[in-house]
Amino acid sequence: MKIAILTSGFLPLPAVKGGAVENLIDMYLAYNDRHRLHDITVYSVEEPDAHSHPALASTVNHYRYIDVDSLQARLLKSLHKLIRGKGYYHYTIEYYLKRAIDHIRKQHYDMIVIENRPGYALKLKGRTNAQVVCHLHNDVLSDETPYAKEICANLSGIVTVSDFLSQRVSTITNTSANKLLPTCITVHNGIDLTLFSPQAPTTARRSDYSMKPEDFVLVFSGRVIPEKGIGELIEAMLRLVDYPQIKLLVVGSSFYANNKKDSVFMTSLKEKSTQLGSRLVFTGYVPYDHVPSVLSLADVAVLPSVWNEPLGMTCIEAMAMGLPVITTRQGGIPETVSESCAMLLPADEQLVDSLAQAIIELYHQPEKRKNMHDAALRQAQHFSKETFARHFFNAIEAVSSKD
Repeated sequence: MKIAILTSGFLPLPAVKGGAVENLIDMYLAYNDRHRLHDITVYSVEEPDAHSHPALASTVNHYRYIDVDSLQARLLKSLHKLIRGKGYYHYTIEYYLKRAIDHIRKQHYDMIVIENRPGYALKLKGRTNAQVVCHLHNDVLSDETPYAKEICANLSGIVTVSDFLSQRVSTITNTSANKLLPTCITVHNGIDLTLFSPQAPTTARRSDYSMKPEDFVLVFSGRVIPEKGIGELIEAMLRLVDYPQIKLLVVGSSFYANNKKDSVFMTSLKEKSTQLGSRLVFTGYVPYDHVPSVLSLADVAVLPSVWNEPLGMTCIEAMAMGLPVITTRQGGIPETVSESCAMLLPADEQLVDSLAQAIIELYHQPEKRKNMHDAALRQAQHFSKETFARHFFNAIEAVSSKD
């Protein structure tokens, strides 16, 4: 097939500026390059650093860049906002989409894949004869979504990263124009299991974070925001005063790499955790390729999300490092872990107590940790980047065959 990929309109491809969705797109594009399955054009925002990336040498994957940052582009974006008024998304994204559609209308694509922006489907109506598939990474298409029925009426299929998201889509009871909900297929995300591996080279040492070999180290990784349950985890640590050898390593920041200032929430966490002294260390932002090295220092990963995670990638990363996981039954998380490698807790009013008890249980049971370590490594094998990419292309090909 000849396929167009519409991205977020913020971060570039290849993923030289990071981004979880962008990294996943890179994964399936690399798979397409190796297996030469389809002719794919990616519509990316302009980024000078991307032009020297080796992925651009592919003969089956093509990159078309849209300028959204130059002085001329900023003037055109402002004019677009003035003329078009309020759009479905931020006017920068709307401008990117307009430029991409202007080019798409001159092409003959068999399929257009929308990455995590279902609202794009509204603007594509009547502008292409291609099938339109939305790849959902977040809870952005349900009966709570503006124009949800109209969006679904313009889609040939939906690929979600979890059954949880597929269930959210199913809350849209019917669509406009007497059309049924489009085919919805779950394809779990994948990670690089050579990067996230206990056998991978490591540069981090416990002494880098003032921790000793005999310490029992817990690790939290991800954005340091209330939804991730880090506040509850610190409260649980405060209750473990009789266990000074239990330490917590918080890997991540409240913002992304280019943002150095703490959020109000991060500041409040640091103030609350002063009682823990050296038992708690905030690493700040850690580049993605260095995260496995830091995870390797831990005995247990504690990832107690209190919101409905679309999938739970940090759980997969922790399992791939062989870490027993303490987590919650939120959103797509139960689809990633098994009870042989994870302790799944309800995210209720007893969460702080439950976390403290789970931590103490694993601290006192090294044999259980060893069994969970082995089970985690087995479970992680289901989430390789190759498996993800193969299933992704199988899904969109299944949509194509049903039309």
